[in-house]
Amino acid sequence: MKSMYAFIRDAWKKPGESDVGELLWERRQEWRREPAVTRLDHPTRLDRARSLGFKAKQGIIVARVRIRTGGRRKSRWQRGRRTKHMGVNKITPGKSIQSIAEERAARRFPNLQVLNSYWVGQDGKHKWYETILVDTSHPVIKKDKNLKWICNSNQKGRVFRGKTSSGRKGRGQRRKGKGTEKTRPSLRSHQNKGK
Repeated sequence: MKSMYAFIRDAWKKPGESDVGELLWERRQEWRREPAVTRLDHPTRLDRARSLGFKAKQGIIVARVRIRTGGRRKSRWQRGRRTKHMGVNKITPGKSIQSIAEERAARRFPNLQVLNSYWVGQDGKHKWYETILVDTSHPVIKKDKNLKWICNSNQKGRVFRGKTSSGRKGRGQRRKGKGTEKTRPSLRSHQNKGK
């Protein structure tokens, strides 16, 4: 027998076949009018949030972040250049849009640490991610056996050091075994051959 979270997960896997597709279409119209970082009362995708460590308790909040898609906006050269050598298109940052969204949420709430994030929607111009943030000085979090590790001093500013799931992926730390020798201990070791 399926659990409630399994039904939610299946609906989000194929939004066109369920009511989630129409719901997302309506929600995106509201989300476009919101500020870039918005604090929420509860997560939009409860199954995904729970799997990433969210709990409905004090000291944990969820924020939805809107971020534009595409690569870097580089200005076009005004002097003589071959189009190929202008370096305008396909200039991308060294980290994913999801990582950038997590960092923006962390700057909006400086007293909280980013636990993780997940995708909730996109259109032609924007992507939306929901970020789970934790108050590391809250006594409820310090007593939680599953979350008290984030209160350690070595977890400060973890999102800016690429310690979240999407950040580790951008640093090449998600893979293990043969072929990943140059990515450890860091991406900049071994003469920057990691990526």
